[in-house]
Amino acid sequence: MAERNRAFSIDELPAHLILEIVSSDRLSSADLASLEATCRIFRGSHVAFPDKFRSLIEFAAFHICENHLTFASLPQRAKNDLVDRCGGNWKKVLRFLQSVEQSSGTAKTSAGNMQVTTGRYHTLMIHDSSVYSCGSSLCGVLGHGQDKTQCVAFSRINIPSLSRVIHISASHNHAAFVMESGEVFTCGDNSLFCCGHGEVRRAIFKPTLVEALRRIPCKQVATGLNFTVILTKEGDVFTCGSNTHGQLGHGDNLDRPTPTKVESLEGVGHVVQVAAGASYSFALTNDGTVYSFGSCSNFCLGHGDQHDELLPKAIKSFNRKNIHVVRVSAGDEHAVALDSNGYVYTWGRGYCGALGHGDENDKTSPELLNSLKGHLAVQVCARKRKTFVVTDEGSVFAFGWMGFGSLGFSDRGCSDKVLQPRILDNLRSHCVSQISTGLYHTVAVTNKGLVFGFGDNERAQLGHEWLRGCRKPTEIILQTTMEDMAIATQIG
Repeated sequence: MAERNRAFSIDELPAHLILEIVSSDRLSSADLASLEATCRIFRGSHVAFPDKFRSLIEFAAFHICENHLTFASLPQRAKNDLVDRCGGNWKKVLRFLQSVEQSSGTAKTSAGNMQVTTGRYHTLMIHDSSVYSCGSSLCGVLGHGQDKTQCVAFSRINIPSLSRVIHISASHNHAAFVMESGEVFTCGDNSLFCCGHGEVRRAIFKPTLVEALRRIPCKQVATGLNFTVILTKEGDVFTCGSNTHGQLGHGDNLDRPTPTKVESLEGVGHVVQVAAGASYSFALTNDGTVYSFGSCSNFCLGHGDQHDELLPKAIKSFNRKNIHVVRVSAGDEHAVALDSNGYVYTWGRGYCGALGHGDENDKTSPELLNSLKGHLAVQVCARKRKTFVVTDEGSVFAFGWMGFGSLGFSDRGCSDKVLQPRILDNLRSHCVSQISTGLYHTVAVTNKGLVFGFGDNERAQLGHEWLRGCRKPTEIILQTTMEDMAIATQIG
């Protein structure tokens, strides 16, 4: 009995069991780095793994990378390029893969899982099991009911589901929420059917289940101007709402009052991400191909011309150069993409330096942002005449139009232009996990769960009651009540 209860050291465990534990996909690259730094057994050599790996932790990171969906989808050449770009450090490769994954979903922070999305005059945020909103509730976009026209601080949204929220989107006058169960809820302006509730042309003031998708589990949503793009867990794409420019991808200009499958994307590969601009859409497949459709008035489709596309069309310049895209972001007048080597590409309208090439020239097809080649980017974010890039070290670069201070440079005027990527010094002491920019305001989340906002706050979209606006990132305090915690416990 005494022997059974004896305390033992981890180094008494069989090597294969230790490797199995640290190779769990529940561990982050930061977790592995901490283990390696604090425990001798994890940083030493061992007969259980090949000599080419510097430590057991490096071998574990290699195993996790090999099983990661993004890494597994890369051709061998792209895998080798990424490893070389990371200096052969598998922990850094893993950090890149996990950071990219979290850039378009919930980010794991020390304060819980979080996601932020900024709209026209409002902001939505996931914090663990709950979702909050602040700002102007134009047409019910905040989801708090018809009586509440503005929230001066983040307030929890009541979504009638027993499942937790895993993804949110709110770019203009409507919002969408994806639950862990795969259900999709929407609210806001539905005059052009973008909420997907059928022939109902009235505003939806509280999150309402999209019945047409009830038995179709979904995982991501993107809201454009009067239309919505939904990605299912099976990799299918559904769209609804206004279709004036073919942004729904069905080969015509007919509006869709309920989500309808984009049939032409079947068979082209498994779609892993969708994005919606003002009047155009992107669908990214697991083989790194970007399909674009809708309005091309600002060259946003990336095909070298200004012809609208009624059906999804692959951006051939990426394919010709063997560029494997892993994330794409659709702005109002320009677009930005991230490839498997952490390089950034921009195209579309260059007004105010939104493309970051040092001028205001338009780009008809994607062009590499040379000034950021020395950095490993993990997130790209485009919106109204401005762009943000987050690196694997948590640094933020910004360029484009300051617009009410929404680039975060306190030494520049509110109407200045930043023509090339410039590091956001005001956030240099923090490790940013995710960033989102709206019409004239921006919100960032750090790896410690801190939230910073900057830009216009005239309608309380930054969650500050007495602040009209700020050019310097200012911390936003997210107040969680006992009721919120009780609901989170119930869902968990």
